[in-house]
Amino acid sequence: MRNFVGVPSKWMEGSGPYADIVLTSRIRLARNLRGIPFPSLMGKREAQEVVNRVSAACAAADVQGVAGRLEVIRLGELSPLERQILVEKHLISPEHAATDGQRAVVLNPEESVSIMINEEDHLRLQVLLPALQLHESWRLATTLDDVLEAHLDFAFDEERGYLTACPTNVGTGLRASVMLHLPGLVISKQARRVLTALSHVSLAVRGMYGEGTEAAGNLFQISNQVTLGRSEEEMLANLVAVTKQLIEQERAAREMLLREAGAQLEDRIGRSFGILSHARVISSQEALRLLSDVRLGLDLRLLKGVDPRVINELMVGIQPSYLQGLAGREMGPQERDRERAALIRRRLKV
Repeated sequence: MRNFVGVPSKWMEGSGPYADIVLTSRIRLARNLRGIPFPSLMGKREAQEVVNRVSAACAAADVQGVAGRLEVIRLGELSPLERQILVEKHLISPEHAATDGQRAVVLNPEESVSIMINEEDHLRLQVLLPALQLHESWRLATTLDDVLEAHLDFAFDEERGYLTACPTNVGTGLRASVMLHLPGLVISKQARRVLTALSHVSLAVRGMYGEGTEAAGNLFQISNQVTLGRSEEEMLANLVAVTKQLIEQERAAREMLLREAGAQLEDRIGRSFGILSHARVISSQEALRLLSDVRLGLDLRLLKGVDPRVINELMVGIQPSYLQGLAGREMGPQERDRERAALIRRRLKV
C-alpha cells in the first residue's frame, strides 16, 4: 500500500502559467458502464463487477503508456484516516470517502490522475495539474478516456451523449474547474460582486473542496455548470477566458492595495508571517488565512526566503487527517493544533 503522505501531489508544484493566482486546473469526466445500474441502484455483486472491469482496463499496457502505472486502491482496505487524506489531497470526494461498499480509486504515481470507481457514477476520471493548464489537463483526460473506452463499453446515447446518474452531467460528462487564490479581491471587498456575476456565464463558485464547502484561505473553485449542448472545446474556452479576466481583476486589486495601502498591506503580511513563524498552537482555519497572506507577500515580493511550493504543500499538510498521517498517529484537536504549529515552523525553517 502506498504512503499517501510520502510524496506531494503533482498540483502542489506551483509552477506553470499564472501560478501566482491559479493553484490548480482540473478536468473531470463522468462515465458509466452500459447495462449496469447507476451506483445508487446497483447491488454488491454489480458494484464488484464494475471494480473488476475498471481494474482490468487500467492494467492494460496502453493505459499505462498514457498516464504511467495505474494503481487500483480499494477503499475498504483503507482506514478512515487514509480515506480522508485522499480527500484533503483533492484525489477523491468527501462522499466517496464516507460511504462503505465496493468502491475504489485509481491513482498514477504523481497523483495527477485519479479515477473514482462507484462514486455517483461508475467512473469519475480526474486530471489535476498545477497553474492554468486546463487544455493540458483536457488532453491527458480525453486521451486516457479514449484508451479506457477501448476496453470498457460506456453508456452513450447518440442524441444525449454520455449518460450519467445526475442529469446535469449528461452530454459530455465534463466538469472543468480552476482553483484561484484571490486575496486582493477579498481584501478590497470586490470578491462578492465579481464572483456573483459568474453565474450569468454558466459558471459556479465553490470553496476549496468543491460543492458544499466554503471558501477558506481566499481560495475559490470556479467550474462549468452546463455539460449538455456545448462541445468540450467551447466549455474550456469559456472557462479559460473568464479565468484570465479574474486574473486581471485580481492583479489590478493587488496593485491598488499596494498603491493606496502599501504600508498596511506589508504590515499585515509581516504579522501573518510572524505568527506562523512563532505560534505554538494554531487551528487549520487560522493557518489557512495566514498562509494566504504569506503567499500574497511572496507573489508581491514583499517576502523572500520561502519557496512558494512549501506554501502549497502546507495548505494540505495542515489539514487534520494529513497532519495525523505525517505524525503517524491519531491526535485530538488540541494536540493537532500544537502539531500543526510545529509543522509550519519546521517548513518555514524558523
